[in-house]
Amino acid sequence: MSKSSIEWTGFTWNPTTGCTKNSAGCKFCYALVMSLRCKFMGQEKYKNGFKLSIHQEELLRPFRWKMPKVVFVNSKSDLFHEDVPLEFIKQVFLTMNATPQHTYQILTKRAKKLAEISSELTWTNNIWMGVSIEDERVVERLKYLKKSGAKIKFLSLEPLLGPLSNLNFKGIDWVITGGESGHGARQLKKEWVEDLQRQCVKQKVKFFFKQWGKKQFNPNPKDPTMVKGNPSYAKGGCELNGKIYRAMPIIKN
Repeated sequence: MSKSSIEWTGFTWNPTTGCTKNSAGCKFCYALVMSLRCKFMGQEKYKNGFKLSIHQEELLRPFRWKMPKVVFVNSKSDLFHEDVPLEFIKQVFLTMNATPQHTYQILTKRAKKLAEISSELTWTNNIWMGVSIEDERVVERLKYLKKSGAKIKFLSLEPLLGPLSNLNFKGIDWVITGGESGHGARQLKKEWVEDLQRQCVKQKVKFFFKQWGKKQFNPNPKDPTMVKGNPSYAKGGCELNGKIYRAMPIIKN
């Protein structure tokens, strides 16, 4: 477990590491860079670099956490990757089921597999399930998420690479969006973010704007959240028309 700098979570837990790219949002995968860096540093867990690896020993770790935590599961992998056996996924879920004091946030791009095996998993209230959607080409992931048994369902619309209009958020509790950062980052446009925020208001869904990604993407060069040290600092800033949107679902344990 590691403390996370990701604005919408507290800690990360990786019972699997490694992945394979499967859509446009993966082009500049931060998990790939971080995993290779960890391998270079000699960390045993990342000896395989970004090759999909299963870590059985991680299943016991949440039982050792003394205080309740909000945890992003598999920040450097995808639990529903085609090479992760169903039996191991079930074991991860059993650990989460047995530690209801913690809130677990799972995010996948393999939404079809999620829908296919959802009925074989136990969805306790502390398990939030989300899918990543970066542009209109992968909007079908939304319908697969809705078929899951998760009590809290959310969307990560990041890195947002294009407009996502007229989405049906029925059954969705939370929407996160944000821009890409780092070398070669693709531009986030203000009108895309504004449209999503309006859709969330209209459909009464919690809205979380994570970041512009780069200063040059931010339409407000004086956005105070671009400055490190600001309590709401984010890469490129995170104000939208002078406001900060960081709403989250209510944690139910």
